[in-house]
Amino acid sequence: MAFANKIIQNPKTGQQLRFIRTSKDTNGEVLEMESTYRSRSIEPAPHYHPNQVEDFRVVAGELTVTINGQTNVLRPGDTLHVPANTIHSMWNASDANTVVNWQVRPALNTEAFFETTFGLASDGKVKENGMPPFLQTVTLARHFSNVFRLAKPPKVIQQVIFGLLSPIARLVGYRPVYQKYLD
Repeated sequence: MAFANKIIQNPKTGQQLRFIRTSKDTNGEVLEMESTYRSRSIEPAPHYHPNQVEDFRVVAGELTVTINGQTNVLRPGDTLHVPANTIHSMWNASDANTVVNWQVRPALNTEAFFETTFGLASDGKVKENGMPPFLQTVTLARHFSNVFRLAKPPKVIQQVIFGLLSPIARLVGYRPVYQKYLD
């Protein structure tokens, strides 16, 4: 379970999160984190959040951001507001670490999503690009579809394919959350 000052790390993408204010702290209104991206971190898959807005403020370093196909670099003091349903990805393409204050509104179950995906990465259960195996991705995508969706394939195709494959993924042992990552 997320709590203030809990730190989780994703060794594959080079990202560390420190929870500042959690869903519990804010009655679900906001999840606030400090995200540290190591130098030359991996660009995540383009994605969007169907029910949430995100606000970022660069504290140190440079953050490369792609939104709807346009790429920009943010520097200390720069802010960015990402509306719901806006396809984006962000990473650190520079030679120094980057620190960002990151707020997600409403919080929903975003903490569990990060704790699960970072836990899988820490246990070596993701590919070199940071993505879990396909069937694990299926279970994650279905369970966390209210807070995270991949930009491709289109939503309707994801719903059909992931709906069909989800029972198979569960049969072979994949779960959308693992309690050990939430403790």
